[in-house]
Amino acid sequence: SVKQAYWLRGHPKGVIFHSDRGSQYTSKKLKNALTKLGIKQSMGDVGACWDNAVVERFFGSLKHDWILKAQHPTYESMAADVAAYMKYYNLKRLHTSNGDMTPVEYENYQLKVSTWA
Repeated sequence: SVKQAYWLRGHPKGVIFHSDRGSQYTSKKLKNALTKLGIKQSMGDVGACWDNAVVERFFGSLKHDWILKAQHPTYESMAADVAAYMKYYNLKRLHTSNGDMTPVEYENYQLKVSTWA
């Protein structure tokens, strides 16, 4: 969740939450939660699918590389499987766009680079 990411990263300043214009993102509940955390909300234009290309890529990989290759007899088993894939995707799967690093390795690398500048 947004709150988890915010707290895990030590309450960073200047955070922007970018999304499409889905009803869950335009809700007063989310807007209030972001405001309380001091997070600025940003939304792409209607029909601008390229705004969320990274997320779309993630969900495409989840669907084709993981979900369609396993049986999920219950909601709980699917939820556990999605959580396992997210862990794999962020901590183990190498990404060519990140110089063959995992997303977590790449983020940590960027943080090290930016703190020395």
